[in-house]
Amino acid sequence: MTKTAPLLAALALITFAGTAYAGGNDLGSSERPWAQGVSSEEQHAALELFSKGNGDLKNSYFLEAANAYREALKHWDHPAIHYNLVLALLNLDQPVEVHEHLEAAMKYGAAPLDEDKLAQAKRYKSLVEKQLTHVSLTCNETGAKVVMDGKDLFTAPGHYDGWVRAGPHTIVASKEGFLPNQISKPLPPGESVSYDMKLFTEDDLTQYKRMWSAWVPWAVVGAGVAVAGIGGAMHFEASQSYKSFDSDIQTCGGCVPSSSTAAKKNTGNTLQSAAFGAYGVGGAAIVTGAVLVYVNRLQPFHLNPGDEHVEVGMAPYVAPGQAGFTMAARF
Repeated sequence: MTKTAPLLAALALITFAGTAYAGGNDLGSSERPWAQGVSSEEQHAALELFSKGNGDLKNSYFLEAANAYREALKHWDHPAIHYNLVLALLNLDQPVEVHEHLEAAMKYGAAPLDEDKLAQAKRYKSLVEKQLTHVSLTCNETGAKVVMDGKDLFTAPGHYDGWVRAGPHTIVASKEGFLPNQISKPLPPGESVSYDMKLFTEDDLTQYKRMWSAWVPWAVVGAGVAVAGIGGAMHFEASQSYKSFDSDIQTCGGCVPSSSTAAKKNTGNTLQSAAFGAYGVGGAAIVTGAVLVYVNRLQPFHLNPGDEHVEVGMAPYVAPGQAGFTMAARF
């Protein structure tokens, strides 16, 4: 933009002309709304400063020209003064102010300028907006101050809508008793961004949460108790088989046991082994469930609004001879 600015300034220089400065009784005419309420003395003062600015602009004294046009606008808010101020600012690399004055120059259409100048202003506006970012900020926390790059924007509740130069910026919303909400990032050129600057207290951002439902670890403990209970039942059945075997041996006076009697001992051995296995699995499940009860206690964690969170999930399991839990993360 700045490389083409001197050429744009040379091509686009304008002066007050024609009906814009006819004077006389039409100064307050409804046909010239930009002149309503502006006295002839104020118009004359503006014209003198405008002429000075034009001279400085022709001589490439861009800063002096810009200052003259700004002073002229204090006397008369005329679209043509805004337009020529744009030409000076283009050479001073001030895209945000350029955009502001382009909108003011085009406020009444071609009437205070002419069709060519209006078309040129629209082209300038399209070009400069490619260097800027449109920012929309909202904060509803009463009394909070919203600041961008150290400059106060508004006190909440409120809204800011404007253009800034694309690139790195820092936006902060703050209020006593609340944690500040800060956004520090490059803003993309030619685009619009919108941020809701919410504020939170320390308590708001501290939450208590379990890793899974409270019943889950207790279900593991319960499963362990149930498996151990089954082991106890099998152990009882094993002892009954052994007693029946011993009774048969005593009855026959220590004879070689028959196949049916021997089967009782084998059944007892099988049931006893199964019972010991059930004790092992049930005990492991009970221990795992107890660990999970501890792990699953309510724990505080701190939220950071706007950050991406990683969700971690855990699931208990019980298998023959082992018990524990699995963990998985989701991004």
